[in-house]
Amino acid sequence: MNQFYPKWVAGTMSGTSLDGVEAATLLTDGNKIYDFGEKRYQAYSVIEREILHKALGKWPGDDLTEAEEIVQTAHIGILDKIANAELAGFHGQTLAHDPKGLGTHQLGNGKALADLVGLPVVWDFRANDLKNGGEGAPLAPFFHFACAKWMGANKPLAFLNLGGVGNITWIDPEREQPDDEGALLAFDTGPANAPINDLLKARANRDYDHNGDLASAGNVNRKAVAKFSADPYFELSPPKSLDRDHFSYLPSLVSDLETADAAATLTAICCHAVLRGIGHCPSLPSRILVAGGGRNNAFLMSMLSSMMDVPVIRIDDVNLDGDYLEAQAFAFLAARSIRGMTISCPGTTGVKKAVTGGILSTPDS
Repeated sequence: MNQFYPKWVAGTMSGTSLDGVEAATLLTDGNKIYDFGEKRYQAYSVIEREILHKALGKWPGDDLTEAEEIVQTAHIGILDKIANAELAGFHGQTLAHDPKGLGTHQLGNGKALADLVGLPVVWDFRANDLKNGGEGAPLAPFFHFACAKWMGANKPLAFLNLGGVGNITWIDPEREQPDDEGALLAFDTGPANAPINDLLKARANRDYDHNGDLASAGNVNRKAVAKFSADPYFELSPPKSLDRDHFSYLPSLVSDLETADAAATLTAICCHAVLRGIGHCPSLPSRILVAGGGRNNAFLMSMLSSMMDVPVIRIDDVNLDGDYLEAQAFAFLAARSIRGMTISCPGTTGVKKAVTGGILSTPDS
C-alpha cells in the first residue's frame, strides 16, 4: 500500500443512537472525493440494542464480552457484503468519552476484524489526538471539508449532524486544505436525538418520535429550556466535545410533563443547543446542511429553521447522503491515515497541532 492512488475504501459507523451499523464506500485518495459507492445498513435487534445500551459508560476492564461480540459480528457481516473495497475504516462503538479524564472508549478490535474479513483495517482513530492534547472528537470535519470542495461551495457553510449528540462543522471552502488555519471549526453542540429517543422508549416503548408527530402535539416548557440553556457547557469556547450522558439531568427537567409536552421540550432543547453553537462560529454560515436522523424529524427541522437567520437544508438536497455521511467519513479518514496525512487539527478537536491518527491492521492470511 506504499503507492497510493484513488482507492475504493469502506467506512463503518455505529453511532450513539445504537440503531445499527452503516457501511459505505468512497473512491478517494484521502485528499479528494472522486466517487461515492455502495451503501449498506445492518440493524441491531431489540435485544442487541438493550445489551449495548447497558454497556454505555463502561471502560476497558469492564465485562464487555457480550457487547463486543455484537459489535464485531455486525461489522463482519456488513463488510463481508461490500464488493470492491481495498481498505476499511472501522470506528467501533463509542461507549464512553471523557477527554479531560479517562479518555475515550470505542468498543471493537480492528485486528480481529481485519483477519476475519480479509481486508486491511484502520481503527483507533481518536487515541493520537487525545495523546496530543485534543478532545478526540469530532473527527468527521476533514471529510466535511472535502464534501464542501466536491460541492463547489465558495462561501462559509456549516454541516450539522443530529445523531444521538449534535455536532457542527463550520467550513471556509476557500482554504486549500482542512488543516489550514481558519479552514475549520468543529464542536459538539449538545444533546440531539438521544434524549428524545430515550423518552419515547421509556414512556411509549417506541424507538423514536416519527416525523416529530408526538412533539408537534405538545407544548414547549420554557422554564426547562431556560434551565438547560444555563448549562456552563455553552459558555465554553470551541473546539469542545461531549459524552452522550453529559446532560444526564434532562429527564428530570421533563419528568413532570405529559409525554407530548416532554417530547416538544426536548426537541426545543436540541434546537437551542444548535442556536448557541452557531454563536461560536467565526462568521454566520451561508447555509446549514443537516445530516443524521434529526433531519428526518419535520417538527425539529421546522423549529430549527424558525430560529436561524440562514437556510436550514437537509443534506440530501445537495446530493449527499445524510444516513451514510459518518460511515463515508471514516472511509475518507482511513485513506488519509495510511498516507500519513492529518485527520484532526486545532480547529476541530483542540489538539495542539494537526495530527494523523489510526492504527493499520492487516489480515494474517
